[in-house]
Amino acid sequence: MSISTVAHSPKEFQFLIAEQDAFGTFEGTNPFHSLDVDSVGTPSLNPTQVLDVRTGARVLQAKDFFQDVKASVKEMSISGTATTDALDMLLANIMGEAEGDATGVYTVASNVTANSMSVGVGSSSLADKLLSVVIKSPESSRASGDNSDMAFKDCVVTSLTLNGDTGTEGGRIKFSATLQTGSVVHDLVDAATTVTTAFGADENYFMTDWAAAYRKIYGVANLVMSSFTLTLENPATFSGVTSTGYEVVTRAGEFSATLDATVKYDDNTEDFFNKLNLQTENSSVAAQETLLDNSGTLANGAFGIKMLKTFLTNVAFNEADVMMLDVSVKAVGNGSDALVEVAC
Repeated sequence: MSISTVAHSPKEFQFLIAEQDAFGTFEGTNPFHSLDVDSVGTPSLNPTQVLDVRTGARVLQAKDFFQDVKASVKEMSISGTATTDALDMLLANIMGEAEGDATGVYTVASNVTANSMSVGVGSSSLADKLLSVVIKSPESSRASGDNSDMAFKDCVVTSLTLNGDTGTEGGRIKFSATLQTGSVVHDLVDAATTVTTAFGADENYFMTDWAAAYRKIYGVANLVMSSFTLTLENPATFSGVTSTGYEVVTRAGEFSATLDATVKYDDNTEDFFNKLNLQTENSSVAAQETLLDNSGTLANGAFGIKMLKTFLTNVAFNEADVMMLDVSVKAVGNGSDALVEVAC
C-alpha cells in the first residue's frame, strides 16, 4: 500500500439521526436527518479490556489479552445550531415521546414513571423512542473510497442543552446533546448513508423572538435578557447483557430541567435576592412560573419554554458594562401539571 494523497476537512464529516422503528434493528426506512453541528467528535466505544500480566510471566502475553464489547455503553456528544427537524427528534427522545406523537410542543409530566420510558427486546410499542445514528465520513462518498461511516442503533438522548446569547449569533438557539446506546456497534465500516433531509437556514430559532411580557423567570416578567441555558437530563440505565449488548434500556433516574439566565439588574429584578431567601414549598404557582415565549401559549413552529412551578437555586451579581444578575431555577412537579414543556 502506497502513501495516500487524500485529505479531508473536519467540516466534511456529518452527524445523521433517524427515528428507529424496532429495538435491536438499525433503521432502514425512516429518513436520516443531517444535524447542523459545529464539529463531529469521536464516539466513546468503551470496550472492556483486560491487560493484566498473568502468573508465569513478567510481561503481558498475547494470549492473556481479553476484550469484550457487549457489556459496554457507547456514548456520543455533539453541539451545533438547533434546527427544526433535529430539535424535534432530540426533544421527543429525551422527553419520552414516541415517533408520531409530537405536535411541536414536548412535555414531561409531573408524575412521569420509569416504565413509560423503558424499552427493550420485544417492546415493539415503545421501540420508536430510539434513534439510529450515523457518523458520516467523506471517505465513504468518494468514488474509490472505503466504506467508513460509523453506524449505531438503539440510541437514547440522555442530556440536552439549549442555549442562546444575544452577543453571539444574534441570540440564535444552539444545542448540545449526549447520546448513549447499550447495543453492540451496528457497523464501523458502513457503506455511505444517504442524507434524506438536510438542515436549512429557515429552520433557525432566536431568543430575540420572545415578547417582553413572556420573558418571565420565577414569576418576574419583562426581563431584559442577555443569555439563557436550558438543561434537560434524562439518564438511562442499561441491563441484561446478551450477545447483542444490553437488552433493556430504562429511564429510571431523575428527569431534571434547569434554567440559567443572565438578566439586567433593575427595578423588576432587584427583588430576586429576597425571593431566593423567602421562597417556600407552598408559594403560588403563578409566583413561581418560568416562561420564555413569543405569545404566552407554546405552539408548534415557535421556540418556547414553560416550567409552571420552579424554585430559585442561585442569584448572583454579574458585573458587565451594566450590572446584570445570574439567575438559576429548577422545575419541580406538583403531581398534576407538566414539569416542563418545550416548543419548536
